[in-house]
Amino acid sequence: MQLTADPTTPRYQQIKSFILDRVRSGEWSAEQRVPSENELVRLTGHSRVTFGRALRELADAGLLKRVQGVGTFVAGGPPQSALLELSDIAEEIAGRGHRHTATVEALGTRPADAALALAFGVSPGSPLFHSRLVHHEDDTPVQLEDRLVNPAIAPDYLRQDFSLVTPYAHLMACAPAERVEHVVEAIRPDAETAASLRITESEPCLLIHRRTWSRHVVATRAWLTHPGSRYRLGGAF
Repeated sequence: MQLTADPTTPRYQQIKSFILDRVRSGEWSAEQRVPSENELVRLTGHSRVTFGRALRELADAGLLKRVQGVGTFVAGGPPQSALLELSDIAEEIAGRGHRHTATVEALGTRPADAALALAFGVSPGSPLFHSRLVHHEDDTPVQLEDRLVNPAIAPDYLRQDFSLVTPYAHLMACAPAERVEHVVEAIRPDAETAASLRITESEPCLLIHRRTWSRHVVATRAWLTHPGSRYRLGGAF
């Protein structure tokens, strides 16, 4: 195991990146057993505590599964995002030991048509803030976020640099969600979506329709599109 000599990156993060690189390259396939903590300690000389944290966080993220008395295995399928809770995609990606970046494709205002006016409880023609971002895991697009925001809830929304802070982080700071509505459907992307995600128009995608409430009014509507081959959604009751 060759880890980077960069002293600014914690060892457990380097170990997570090493394991994820083996999985992404196909060197370690789904359901394959990965070396145990004791084996990794013996091979590298790093502490068991360091390896334990790396393996535990990858298991918590759904990328590894640990079977008591048997070992740790590569989980089947692509990274999983929690469906039944709100979470920051930047934190999800960092938790997997990878780098999050975002490309801002649009940021401005748009008037509410009849349907949006009804959804937000505002008058037709009222301005809504609009943002469109592509979230990348390392250099791979994993989510297209198309979002409308009620200006009364987040008046400084358009002043944010969403290449540095996610809309989720800003909105949770100024208007924490009191209620969330999710609808998920499988779609084929249109040409614009396919271009943003660098996929073909034949690639199946998962689209989350999300509406949130804050201070007893509709705060946001978001359409989150994930390439089916790069993401999965899950949750537990």
